[in-house]
Amino acid sequence: MLNTLWLAFFVVASISGLYQWIALDDPEVFSRIVLGLFDMAELSVQIMILLFGTLTLWLGFLRIAESAGLIEGLGRLLAPLFRRLMPEVPAGHPALGLITLNFAANGLGLDNAATPIGLRAMRELQTLNPDPKSATNAQILFLVMNASSLTLLPVSIFMYRIQQGAPDPTMVFLPILLATSASSLAGLLAVALMQRLRLHDPVVLAWIGGLVLILGGFMALLATLSSAAISAMSSLMGNLTLFSIIMAFLLAGAYKKVPVYECFVEGAKEGFDISRNLLPYLVAMLCAIGVLRASGALDVALDAIRWLVHAAGLDARFVDALPTALVKPFSGSAARAMLIETMQHFGVDSFPALLAATVQGSTETTFYVLAVYFGAVGIQRARHAVGCALIADFAGLLASIGVCYWFFA
Repeated sequence: MLNTLWLAFFVVASISGLYQWIALDDPEVFSRIVLGLFDMAELSVQIMILLFGTLTLWLGFLRIAESAGLIEGLGRLLAPLFRRLMPEVPAGHPALGLITLNFAANGLGLDNAATPIGLRAMRELQTLNPDPKSATNAQILFLVMNASSLTLLPVSIFMYRIQQGAPDPTMVFLPILLATSASSLAGLLAVALMQRLRLHDPVVLAWIGGLVLILGGFMALLATLSSAAISAMSSLMGNLTLFSIIMAFLLAGAYKKVPVYECFVEGAKEGFDISRNLLPYLVAMLCAIGVLRASGALDVALDAIRWLVHAAGLDARFVDALPTALVKPFSGSAARAMLIETMQHFGVDSFPALLAATVQGSTETTFYVLAVYFGAVGIQRARHAVGCALIADFAGLLASIGVCYWFFA
């Protein structure tokens, strides 16, 4: 899928360039395409400089949290909920603990740990599968909730905004929190409808009801504030939450007598290695999108969508953020590159860039997750997994648009 998408960017750019040269008498188009190619390659290296520092810092703190047992503690806290959402999984089965750890790691932005834990959880669920080629209800729920990506601390989004010069990188904290909650809730409800899950169970109601009450309280509070006050609150909560979590990691590590400095350095080394390995992928996707933008093809597609939106009598400012949303289900690297390109093209605090950042943080790469998690255990029949995951994606997109108009319009 990613090979096809990447090649398609260059093919479409070539066709668009030829059209502008021959039909529109614009021989400079290929000069712009080549310049865009090298500009994006340079930008990739600039981003990597910040990426080295940020990932090294964050994975160092997360290693302290793991060593202090905080991730495992979150696992024990969430285990009763997952036992009820996956009734066919026996109590005490290893899959439940791994699933809980996977969601806890995802929520804290610990993607590096979440994926291997998730693959182990999927293999454990496969041991209960009477038809190894077809996904079970528990496997589908697990995959959809991973695809909806409930992320409580979107550090990577903050990092990209810092790199692009945002004076307040955490301004999108509350919009992302609201949008990712909407996508996760939509995914859960879609699966529950298909599988006839007992959402009226007291434990499930307590968790879902608690989440809805918290979000409802947030929204009621925000409804009383001006746009400037909402942006200020999002900034304060983002920075306060981030620093409070770091201090919680350090204090928990000290309490558990974890050698926090040595532990931080171990995790930081891992962050350095991950950053170095990401550079080729970042260069590949940013250059492909730079070529697509320089050729005029991306602008033509967005202009067509914008015309349809205007014809429907709607505000069309959200259209410029759609490239990130459209490629997100297929490729995380492509969506990340689209986000960065949108920041570059419109400005880091422009409405399209803020919306693209919110979309990026609200959902996961659905088809990548599907391929990796089901492919790892040889599942060929996904049943209702794709449909439910795409419902979560669509809910995340609509929530992102609505929240950003509320916060930033």
